[in-house]
Amino acid sequence: MNNFCEKKLNNLEEHLHFLEIENNNWLKISQEALEVILAVLEKIKKKAIHHQFRSQNEEIDFFKKTKPKFVSKLIYYNEIYKIETRKPYGGERVIKKYLQKQLNKLKRFFDDQLEFYKYYRTGSTYLDHKLFLREKHDIKLNLSTRYFETDHRFSTSHDYIVAKILANDLIEVFLEDQLNAIDRDEIKTVKIPKSKLNWTGSKTSLIELIYALYASGHINNHNADIKLIAATFEKMFNIELGDYYRNFLAIRIRKKGRTQFLEELQGELIRYMDAQDE
Repeated sequence: MNNFCEKKLNNLEEHLHFLEIENNNWLKISQEALEVILAVLEKIKKKAIHHQFRSQNEEIDFFKKTKPKFVSKLIYYNEIYKIETRKPYGGERVIKKYLQKQLNKLKRFFDDQLEFYKYYRTGSTYLDHKLFLREKHDIKLNLSTRYFETDHRFSTSHDYIVAKILANDLIEVFLEDQLNAIDRDEIKTVKIPKSKLNWTGSKTSLIELIYALYASGHINNHNADIKLIAATFEKMFNIELGDYYRNFLAIRIRKKGRTQFLEELQGELIRYMDAQDE
């Protein structure tokens, strides 16, 4: 079962990657992607329904890790389709307001699923036998009505929520990319002198530092935009950060050591102070 799903997932991701490279119209991309994903999911469903899992752990692994990878792509492209079809006509201000509203919807889902989100993101397993085994649901776990309408041969109480979490990560990046594109011209007008300093650490470390400064509010008294801060650091240290928001997402979902660079900085500063005291 694992080999079958892994092969299908690799082929699917290659197909979707090709679609995005060959097209610049998200409506067209999402429509074609949905058709491809639905066809693959149907094959996965047939295989899973007739598959005899060797143990409860194997079944949990399928519904907690494998199936959500496929369903998350379905949710993602479906949401992209809806975002694009409902996008209002108007200037940059109107579009930015619309995109920000879509981001707020993601936050509402996060707030609604906060306890499960913590459980899943921390890699907890003590409730897996209730959350990711078929016909083992617990009504006391605030189940969605959607669960009772699904085919229980191919569903558990929380596999869809895992898929939704994974999809929301991708949707958030998509929306931020859209907002970044709108602001790009404005950022290009920022005039910062040529610097002789070069960043020689990793891009991920610098992005962690930038977001820490942004979150602290110590620049422009909480009124500095993350895009402007990032652009300033790029010019100050002669580095192209690329899609820094995607990189920050990877930092954010680390299971351990979400602030590795900041902790390293603290250690280095303390060691430096100790050396000066000697």
